[in-house]
Amino acid sequence: MRPVPEGPVVAAAGDTAPPTARAATPVAWRQGRAVAQPDWLAEERPVALVFNGLSHAVMMASPADLEDFALGFAFTEGLIEQPAQLYGCEVQDTPAGLELQLDVASRAFEALKARRRTLAGRTGCGLCGTDSLDQVGLPLPAVAPVRVAPAAPARAQRELRAHQHLQQRTGACHAAAWCGLDGAVLCVREDVGRHNALDKLIGALLRQPGGFGPAQAAQGFIAITSRASFEMVQKTARAGVGLLAAVSAPTALAVDTARTAGLALAGFVRGDDFVAYTGAERFGLPGAAAS
Repeated sequence: MRPVPEGPVVAAAGDTAPPTARAATPVAWRQGRAVAQPDWLAEERPVALVFNGLSHAVMMASPADLEDFALGFAFTEGLIEQPAQLYGCEVQDTPAGLELQLDVASRAFEALKARRRTLAGRTGCGLCGTDSLDQVGLPLPAVAPVRVAPAAPARAQRELRAHQHLQQRTGACHAAAWCGLDGAVLCVREDVGRHNALDKLIGALLRQPGGFGPAQAAQGFIAITSRASFEMVQKTARAGVGLLAAVSAPTALAVDTARTAGLALAGFVRGDDFVAYTGAERFGLPGAAAS
């Protein structure tokens, strides 16, 4: 069991969302004995994304950093082309779950209606709002051709663990981090779903003063605590970020997508080691040929 922290577990500062974890007293089997022991459970709630009154998707997510989630989801799913097309987001807590009421530009809304499909995603998984194979692969911008030293991915994953406060309490959450080129962790978002954590991170980057464009993307990379699926690669590339470091393996389609997008992809970042699946030379690997 994890130790019970002092005080309540609360959402990010300034967020009006409910707490992200709650206390429980399950019974543990320890060394041949049943022991009641305090613990924390990660909150997982239905979050409906509603665009101009039209429900588009329902995701199971951690109820924190919801405005980041709204912007990151809308942008990485191609529902808006520019952050400025999201005029506002109102969070409504209902008995059935949370609703994010997004006010988007009419052009974005018309495009959304053309591809709309309401669905329930399972803990941040699934191709949300996609009802045609032609909609799976989104147009990707030119990504930042960043280069890092071999020590940077390892530093990112080490520091990221220290910033996973919800994971430390509950053992049930993923995280995504924006890291400097040296691997220093600069911004972290957590969620019960890996896609959600990445959407929240990208939303936070887009909402920062000055926005997040090619100049900012050239100053760092993203580290994640999950496998590198196709969607994780595509969302990273949609943000213009040119390097992704995952703690677990990528899928074959993720590697193909990363290569097509020009994104450097590392998996199995554990300890001081990692595997470069694309762009090995951009991780500073001696003698590595371009992949």
